[in-house]
Amino acid sequence: MRRVAGLIATGLGAFLLVSGLLLRFYVAGQVVRFPLNEYQIAALAGTDVTYFSPSLLKDVTGVTMRVTKTTEGDVAAGTSSRAVWTQFSYSYDATNAVAYQSLTQRSAFDRRTGALIGCCGETVGAYTGRQAGLAFVWPHGTRPRSYEIFDTTLLKPMGVQYAGRVTIDGLPTYRFVEHVPAEQFSTQKLPGSLVGLHGQPTVTLQEYYQAANTYWVDPVTGAVVDTSEDQKITLRDSGVQRLVLFQGDLKMTPRSILSLVRSNRTRRAEIEAITRTGPLGLGLAGAVILAAGACLVLWRRKSDRSPANTEYETAAAAW
Repeated sequence: MRRVAGLIATGLGAFLLVSGLLLRFYVAGQVVRFPLNEYQIAALAGTDVTYFSPSLLKDVTGVTMRVTKTTEGDVAAGTSSRAVWTQFSYSYDATNAVAYQSLTQRSAFDRRTGALIGCCGETVGAYTGRQAGLAFVWPHGTRPRSYEIFDTTLLKPMGVQYAGRVTIDGLPTYRFVEHVPAEQFSTQKLPGSLVGLHGQPTVTLQEYYQAANTYWVDPVTGAVVDTSEDQKITLRDSGVQRLVLFQGDLKMTPRSILSLVRSNRTRRAEIEAITRTGPLGLGLAGAVILAAGACLVLWRRKSDRSPANTEYETAAAAW
């Protein structure tokens, strides 16, 4: 009876061990993916912001700027391997109660790695060219190393550097920084008198962008739970700054950070259950039951070879 129980326990233990391995290395890869039906709203705000007002034809300084970013998934355009999300950013001058600008970004990306892929009518404003790098999310299992993110101003991927671990409301995150030195990305034609060049009816100036954008990422889910955007856009003439189009340091509001962290915790728990807790529990249970079953089988064999049984077998053989 003990031998039968040992064999059953050994089989059950082996089954649990294999199940744990399958859950970690196969099922997790099939299940852990970014959602198709994403919907979230996040807000950033900055004080002492400067920007050029087309209606007033001058720089407006010392304003409070608020930016609302609404991200929504296009379920119909998604598949088992890709997701398509659209983000609408709306900037508002709260000091003067006027709209500043808006921008729509539509991007398709791999549901496991977060890497941008070409398909599905991706756009950034009027730009319809190729997007590369990361956009809305980072890889599941983000590592403390450098990545590339698609910069929606320069319209190309830019490097982001790992800058340490930070805990936000109890959530461990990785901090990444995108440093952009002053770089020309466009030109603008405007009246010379607007930039102090009164002898020229129109001038063509180079548009420069520089920034230090920071992202706080949950390494388990790949979700961005906090951001800040310290940016400056200017018009230059042969390296001489002629006009500030925008200058400000925008930070995510505490309310938005708290909302993103809370919603991310649920996703994190689901992923950890599939990739860590579940496989570990199955593995430990399987190992214990397998060891117990092996002991029962081996104990039975040893009992079968006990001295009393050996003497009986010897006498029977002599007879």
